[in-house]
Amino acid sequence: MANETWLVTGGAGYIGAHVVRALQASGRDVVVVDDLSTGIAQRLDVALICGDVSDSALVRDTARRFDVRGVLHLAADKEVEDSVHRPLHYYRRNLGGLLGVLEGMAEADVSQLVYSSSAAVYGATTETFVAEDSTTAPSNPYGETKLAGEWLVRAQAAATGMRHATLRYFNVAGAGAPELGELGARNLIPLVLAAVADGESPRIFGTDYPTPDGTCIRDYIHVADLAAAHVDALSLLTEPGGHVLNVGCGIGHSVRDVIDMAAAVTGARVTPVLAGRRSGDAPAVVADNRRIIAQTPWRPRHGLRDMVADAWTARRYRPPSMR
Repeated sequence: MANETWLVTGGAGYIGAHVVRALQASGRDVVVVDDLSTGIAQRLDVALICGDVSDSALVRDTARRFDVRGVLHLAADKEVEDSVHRPLHYYRRNLGGLLGVLEGMAEADVSQLVYSSSAAVYGATTETFVAEDSTTAPSNPYGETKLAGEWLVRAQAAATGMRHATLRYFNVAGAGAPELGELGARNLIPLVLAAVADGESPRIFGTDYPTPDGTCIRDYIHVADLAAAHVDALSLLTEPGGHVLNVGCGIGHSVRDVIDMAAAVTGARVTPVLAGRRSGDAPAVVADNRRIIAQTPWRPRHGLRDMVADAWTARRYRPPSMR
């Protein structure tokens, strides 16, 4: 792996910074392209090129300058609710960014790609355990852009022989280090912890689902495990072809499970507010992760307590300059 350099787009972001560290720990060199619209430069100790990945010339020149072997494309806007209100923005950013990356790669003769996708491509599925060949029917523009991105990657690979792995993330949580915690997230675990920190009551939307405790069940994956999946997915790029892989623990936890764990971790008394169902929420969505386990060395190593505890530690972290 000497002199093996990988380009990570969006590498200053929450997930991206964890991927960068995992790549470094594996002995690989890394260069990051990030426009810092949500990323934080201080998370990185690698070369950072500040710019928009839709600029194919920037991607091309960076790949040539650093003799890049392959690209891990994580740069994207990801807020589901925001995508409903601003679909044009999401299509422009997510698909335009991917186009720029693929064009830059082609011009620089880079032919290996790990593409960041999402379980949002499955939409409001009726299947409890979702496999990679399950129906894809996104229920929001964000999920649509991720699925369209998969099609674009597949088409480019068919035309050029590009080797690729697509990772469909489930619900990402936790932090691999306190300084890498997610800021301003709208996912359940950080929302519950934010409520606890502010002395407020978290909300449960729907308590009458056909699940053991009546609340929705989801698959949560520790961000450090997700980062490790990116590194292990590189082993699939040694042969022609493409792979689509779910990245989840394969274990479901309910909303009440998460709230109870938040109470246990923080020591706070947490009394949730019960509200009606939200439209489009499936009762249970859990990853069938047998494919990634069969095809790579990857295994999830963190449970729900780790995710909540690490997210809580990161939430309370203050950098030295703020102490």
